[in-house]
Amino acid sequence: MTSTRELFDTMTAKSGLGSDVLARAVDTLQECEEIVAACSMGMLGAQDALQLAPAISRDLDCADLLGVTRRVLTRGSGPDHTLITAQVEACLLACERSHELCSQHADHHAHCRMCSDATRRCADICREVLTSLHA
Repeated sequence: MTSTRELFDTMTAKSGLGSDVLARAVDTLQECEEIVAACSMGMLGAQDALQLAPAISRDLDCADLLGVTRRVLTRGSGPDHTLITAQVEACLLACERSHELCSQHADHHAHCRMCSDATRRCADICREVLTSLHA
């Protein structure tokens, strides 16, 4: 199977990001999207699901933004970084907000602990992408 970095090395349309940063971002976004979606389903099945409704909503929003951001980064948009910047900033915010609530439930729900860790890592990679775009 081809690695994400090898794939980006072959692409002619570039986003202005290096292949290493781009590949790490796409891989991190994909992993986080899966964990956040699973966490929301785990919370829906919990006995205290009604109290977890705000966290479920944030996780679902976060999962959607993670997927869109991953696809935008994968396609690239040439030298105009405005769209990529806006999308990555929205993803960063969604990750921070999901992390905020899931970290509060991390001691009681293993999926929330995993989600909290994943969204923290994803927020970090979003910051790295933004730094690279504006370097």
